[in-house]
Amino acid sequence: MRVVRTIAQMREALEYMRQGGHGPVGFVPTMGYLHEGHASLLRAAGEKSGTVVMSIFVNPLQFGPNEDFASYPRDEQRDLALAEREGADIVFIPSVEEMYPQPIRTGVSVSSLTTQLCGASRPGHFDGVTTVVSKLFNIVQPDYAFFGLKDAQQVAVLRRMVADLNMNVEIIACPIVREEDGLALSSRNVYLSAEERRQALVLSRSLREVRQALEDGKVRTVNEARELLVSVIAESPLAVIDYAEILTFPDLESLEGGSKLSAAGGEVIMALAVKFGRTRLIDNNVFIPKEAHALV
Repeated sequence: MRVVRTIAQMREALEYMRQGGHGPVGFVPTMGYLHEGHASLLRAAGEKSGTVVMSIFVNPLQFGPNEDFASYPRDEQRDLALAEREGADIVFIPSVEEMYPQPIRTGVSVSSLTTQLCGASRPGHFDGVTTVVSKLFNIVQPDYAFFGLKDAQQVAVLRRMVADLNMNVEIIACPIVREEDGLALSSRNVYLSAEERRQALVLSRSLREVRQALEDGKVRTVNEARELLVSVIAESPLAVIDYAEILTFPDLESLEGGSKLSAAGGEVIMALAVKFGRTRLIDNNVFIPKEAHALV
């Protein structure tokens, strides 16, 4: 495994791999502090690609002024051990100065898809995501890029960016990886106290209960499903709901409250963002109501 820290080194390493006929390039962009969810992305990349590239970069553009950029968990040696174990060929770890050597005047913005859910709660967040991912795509020029569906909105936004700008890369969405008790893996889980960690299980439980209620016919409309989602989360005293929404997927369009979910005509997403203490967690479930077929 080769570790590179500059754009020039990254391009040189990739040119060497391509000249050696190592096959398509699979790319896993991360912000580090890796866990089993990231490991699953690396394994998926290895199955589909001849060369696996992972980046570790905590991107300041996607953090708001009162968010956790400075304190975001970092552990480079631990990350490199996991990357090597999972078969990464190249790990790109640029500094902020390497990625942004001068004040950035050019950005990439996807409209509409970024105005709700995390986009509404974190203004400018997705502009930071799309800008840095487009830069990374230009640097790595991957054939495939792998992202987890835990941030399903990010997947939808990046797929739209790639389609709209004719980028020659395929976005591969991979299933959410959870702890045995159901909590979605996240680098931010390390912030949770023991009691917050216990109560955070209400996120996956609320999604399961609403799905089951839909399948059993106990709830049918968008409003009924949303009300049940909120009421289950409210059973956790520490939970402060940022949003609990049900939208079409991947267009992320609103559904009429009184309409039946089975009439949505395709995939829908139940998406949550909930704070426990100072830690904001997200979770979701994407499915086709009339077929009761889970995708995550």
